[in-house]
Amino acid sequence: MVEAHREIPGSSPGTSKETAETRLYITSLTLPAEAIGPMVRDHWAIENSLHWVMDMVFRDDQCRVRTENAPANFVTLKHIANNLIRKSPGKDSQRLKRMTAC
Repeated sequence: MVEAHREIPGSSPGTSKETAETRLYITSLTLPAEAIGPMVRDHWAIENSLHWVMDMVFRDDQCRVRTENAPANFVTLKHIANNLIRKSPGKDSQRLKRMTAC
C-alpha cells in the first residue's frame, strides 16, 4: 500500500490544492518500498509513452482487425511506423507527422 500526497499550485499566489491517494500493489517481491517505487514508475512510463501514444496517434482501440494473424501483423506495422515517426526530425506532433506522411 502506498499513500501518495501531492500539492497542486493554484492559479493565484498562495492558493493550492492538496490531494491524497492510496494505491494498492500486489507483488511477490520482498523489497523495501524505496526499491519497488522506481519499478512501478518505470511500468507507468512504458504505459504512458507507448500504449497511450498507440491509442491516440493510431487509434488502436478502434481497430477492428480481429482474425487470424492480422492483429499481430497490424501491431508490428504500427510499432514500426511509430518508431519511424518518433525518429523523424521536426517539432510537429506525432499525429501531424503521421498525417503528413500519409
